[in-house]
Amino acid sequence: MAETKKAIKAGFIEAFPLAIAIATYGISYGVLATQANLSIVVSVALSLLVFSGSVQLVVVAMLSTGAGLASILFTSALLNLRNLLYGAALADGLAPAKKWRWLLSFGVSDEPFVLGSSRFKKCGPDPLYFGTVAGTFYVAWVFSSLIGALIGNEVNPQKWGLDLAFPITFVALLIPSLKEKPIIATALTAVIVAGGLEYLAPGNEFTIIITGVLAPLIGLHLSRRSQND
Repeated sequence: MAETKKAIKAGFIEAFPLAIAIATYGISYGVLATQANLSIVVSVALSLLVFSGSVQLVVVAMLSTGAGLASILFTSALLNLRNLLYGAALADGLAPAKKWRWLLSFGVSDEPFVLGSSRFKKCGPDPLYFGTVAGTFYVAWVFSSLIGALIGNEVNPQKWGLDLAFPITFVALLIPSLKEKPIIATALTAVIVAGGLEYLAPGNEFTIIITGVLAPLIGLHLSRRSQND
């Protein structure tokens, strides 16, 4: 029981600062979704069922431009391919959860991956910690999406810098983990690919997708090479 409380407490304490940043990002999403003529119910339903800020913002942007359902689904799938790599990397740490791994897999995304990976390296497998982290982020995301949708056109996210709060916080969280060569290579590849694509085609909606697919593959390739050497 003491270990259970310790894992839950650690998960909540370590997730809380980033949850605040996620909430500001969620408000931005809710506002933008409303401005794109999505109803409050649809906006919040996306947060409940999808739970992916990058995908949801892309969906909102594509709906605003009149994109079809097939292209939206295809783009969303490409954008979330990195979660397959995240899941594979977290598999051992979540193994003790057994059948509950399927529920925990819903929480696999950028932020839980960073915190979960760090925790597993220090303390070994800890699915309860991961579940607490993912649950904290989920609640923050859903409720902030609702607040943003209710505010609607009353707030300009870019004017208040809400759209930058999450990326800046996430980068600050990510920097301490840039120690091993595959991880550093992944980060550098992402910077080079994203910078190059933005230079060649500013504002291209496929920049994030292409970067999100190529960068993890480079890191995975180098990781396998180092294991084989």
